[in-house]
Amino acid sequence: MKALLCTAFGLPDNLAITEIELLPLQDTEVRIAVYACGVNFPDALIIQNKYQFKPSLPFSPGGEVAGIIVAVGNAVKHLLIGTRVLALSIWGGFAEEINVDASRVFPIPPTMDFITAASTLYTFGTSYHALKDRATLKSGETVLILGAAGGVGSAAIMLAKQMGATVIAAASTADKLAFCKEIGADFCINYSEEDLRSRLKSITDDKGVDVVYDAVGGKLAEPAFRSIAWNGRYLVVGFATGEIPQLPFNLPLLKGASIIGVFWGSFAEREPSASMQNSMDIVRWLQEGKIHQPIHKIYSLEEAGTAIQDLMLRKVLGKAVVEIKKEKQEPLSMHSSVSTKSKSDEPAAQNKLVITGKKEITKHIGKTIGPSDWLTITQEMIDSFANTTFDFQWVHTDVEKAKMLLPEGKTIAHGFLSLSLVSQFFYQLIQIENIPAFFNYGLNKVRFIAPVPVNSKIRLVATLSGMEELSNGHIKLFINSTIMKEGSEKPVLIAEIISLIT
Repeated sequence: MKALLCTAFGLPDNLAITEIELLPLQDTEVRIAVYACGVNFPDALIIQNKYQFKPSLPFSPGGEVAGIIVAVGNAVKHLLIGTRVLALSIWGGFAEEINVDASRVFPIPPTMDFITAASTLYTFGTSYHALKDRATLKSGETVLILGAAGGVGSAAIMLAKQMGATVIAAASTADKLAFCKEIGADFCINYSEEDLRSRLKSITDDKGVDVVYDAVGGKLAEPAFRSIAWNGRYLVVGFATGEIPQLPFNLPLLKGASIIGVFWGSFAEREPSASMQNSMDIVRWLQEGKIHQPIHKIYSLEEAGTAIQDLMLRKVLGKAVVEIKKEKQEPLSMHSSVSTKSKSDEPAAQNKLVITGKKEITKHIGKTIGPSDWLTITQEMIDSFANTTFDFQWVHTDVEKAKMLLPEGKTIAHGFLSLSLVSQFFYQLIQIENIPAFFNYGLNKVRFIAPVPVNSKIRLVATLSGMEELSNGHIKLFINSTIMKEGSEKPVLIAEIISLIT
């Protein structure tokens, strides 16, 4: 197979496309046919022997791959051949295939294409962990982002805005700042032409910034820290300049401020449940169109060295991606609906619930919502749900056995898979305006009435049945939800969903 190989530590022009053979698959590993690999700053460090992980020569860089599992080690039970996955490989990703420990491999939603998968969770995972877990960023606070036009910086802009913060983007050129403004920055500072401290004083009325997100290091660190507010948090994310700053220790003392390290890879390994919850938030916001990954350029495997070089020269706005293999089918956009309309029916006459403020909710009580568009339950969706829940009953996952033993000769979707799709249907049918947040968080009751064989089409009809005002100002919504299967008058399930408006 082909791989971009590093045979001697140095710069990207030392890298070469080479035919290699993979090592034998270990019991805890899976082998992935790589379709896409994200380009990240650690790739530039690892080929120079400057990264905290130091592989033996020769090796391929590339730590963020997306593709399809083609082989599974003997000890791996929760991942199956044919599953579409994202893997955090640390290195080895700029190749046609890769062996990765199963603990670093995660199924991706059917709606996420490989380019998105290989370009999103590394940068957004790092930035969300930094802002949410390390800085505990609150709505209304101010964030300064250094190196804001890069992969993690641009992700931090969008996430900080999603979390309700005011964002100050700092970058070195007008083009980079225009890009930052386009993706949501409130204020921009060109630190190659403007004095960082003076501009921050002006923007914050001399109060300083609550959080500094620093993926750059170097000479900007001290003036940024001197501009931090009382009880501010300084996030150490990386050192894109190659220079590790030396801060005077009296500064955090005088500011009552904290210097906080951010190492997402270690966090994901040590706190997998918290990391998975973060990833679910990111995927949900991607599906809702609230965040997106700007792609600077898609490079071929032969151009992977150039991609790393462009990153080192700070030419990349957003994220660079190396595409090793194209998907056979057209990838689904994360901004499009995942539904498949029935060919036998006219398009659904949707009754959309539009809520423009808390005060008007009462007038919608008793109204019908939907029906939604039809959605096809594929085997890929069933397998992905099994991988997530570790529920590998043969009626769901063993296609050949189902052909012999089940009435229709088809596998059957997990009942809770159908239930979990209620939120996806809600994204089509419920529009929230002028309200800070809307969550589907509870379930009062559910009845599973009929099975859903693979390739069935289902859709949702719902009724807003009631509401409850809470003492903290939040509002509970009670939504009676019925999922129907095409060609059947019998419901698949009936459930009362509890949603929360804040």
